[in-house]
Parts: sequence; structure tokens; C-alpha cells
Amino acid sequence: MGLYEFFYEYFIRPIQENQGYNPVNTVVYAVILGVAVIILYRMLKRMGIKVDERFFSALIPYIILGPLMRSMTDVGILPRTYLTVSPGGYFVIAAFAIASLYVVWRHVGPEERFYPLYRDFGWVLLGGLVFVLVINLGKVNFNTEVFKYFIPALIIAEGFIWFVSKKLALVRDNSLLFYTHFYDATTTFVGIQFLGFWEQHVLARWLMDAFGTPAVIYPEKFLILLPIVWILDRWMKDEDPDLINFVKLTMFILGFGPGMRNLLIMLMGG
Repeated sequence: MGLYEFFYEYFIRPIQENQGYNPVNTVVYAVILGVAVIILYRMLKRMGIKVDERFFSALIPYIILGPLMRSMTDVGILPRTYLTVSPGGYFVIAAFAIASLYVVWRHVGPEERFYPLYRDFGWVLLGGLVFVLVINLGKVNFNTEVFKYFIPALIIAEGFIWFVSKKLALVRDNSLLFYTHFYDATTTFVGIQFLGFWEQHVLARWLMDAFGTPAVIYPEKFLILLPIVWILDRWMKDEDPDLINFVKLTMFILGFGPGMRNLLIMLMGG
């Protein structure tokens, strides 16, 4: 198998035929993500931008952009290409976010005005995408029946995290991450269990096949998150707080983004 055939087999065809992820592209995308986190963290440090609540708030519109674009692709509003589905779509949104960050930073520097101006850039981009959605609402088949399954499942899932957070300090100190990933897990569970969707990720798909239920996504999430936050909070406690915060921010995005995408696709009849 030549290089082109290899790339086509493991990276292009899965998107063209909606096959989901495979072990090869999963590993490659994970490595790319890890390298990107390190590069972006160092870039922010050199620019003097703190990874704190202000930065998190400024990122919110960019975090919403990816899931909205993907859901609009799945319902036929946007064309299905490598640049509008994951992971290509997230590369595009990341490029917009980084470009906007650099433009704003060049204009005002890392001072207090940076954060609201960067946030507003994001809201403008998001507003443009929402406008495209509004003028194409005729292509959307809204399905509010989703809430009949989603709300009870979400209450139970988040109630579990609330209970565990009372017992484990590690969960309590990182409750936002656990709540967010159990929200993502709930959208996955509801979509597969009740609405005929399927799992695209390799490990989760294997576990669901092995245990015969999509509910296995909950312990999978919990057992992956717990050692990661232990490493960040205990083993790496003496590292730069900005690095820890940026890794946690990335983990939040990896939970919130897919969860919002799943919910939007279900609601929009994708």
C-alpha cells in the first residue's frame, strides 16, 4: 500500500463513507492534538495571555462554532467535506480562533481590553453562522422528542457526579470537567439507545459492542477522566498553572463540543 492509498484508506474514505474513526486516524489525531496543545500553550505564554476565567469566557463563541457547524453539515445546510466534519471542521474553527486571537493581540496586546474584544470577534463569527442557519431553517426537521429521553438521563448522570463530588475531593475540584463529560456521555447514550445513532470513536464503539449497551460510555468517561485530573492536580501540581489550566480547558472543549454537537444534531433531525 502506497502513501496515498494509506492516507485515503484511513483518513479520507472514513469521512466520505461516514465510517467514523479507526485506530490509525485516532492515534494520529491524538498526537496532533497533543502537539497543538503544547504549541498553543507556548504561544500564549510568549504573548503574555493568561489562561484564566477571562480567557475561558472569551473562548465561548469559538467553542460553540464547531458543534454548530458540524450539526448544520449533518442536516444538509453546509456541504459535507473534510473541512466541515470532524476533525477537519475543528481544524477550521481552531484556525479562525487563533487568527482572531493574533489580530486582537496585535491591536491591543495582552491588556484587559484583549478579552472582551477577542470574545466579540468570536460572536461575530458565530452570528454569521447562525444567520446561515436561520435562512435555511426549511431544511431543519426539529425533533423536540429528544428532551423526553435527554432530560431524565442528564439529571441522573449529573446527579451521580454531584454525589461523587461530595465524597472525592479530586472530582469536586474538577467538577466542571466531570459534569461536562457526563453531559457529552448523555447525548451519546440517548442518541444510540433511543434514536438510532451510532458511536464513531474506536474505544467507545468497542466497549459498547462488548458490553451490549451504550450506557458503558459513563464509566468509560469517568475512568479516563479520574487519572488524568489526578496527574494534573497531584503529579504535576508544581508545573506552571497556565499549562494545567490550558490542558483542562482542552479537556472541557473535548467534552462540551461533541456533547453540544450531538444534542444539536438530534434536535435538528440530523
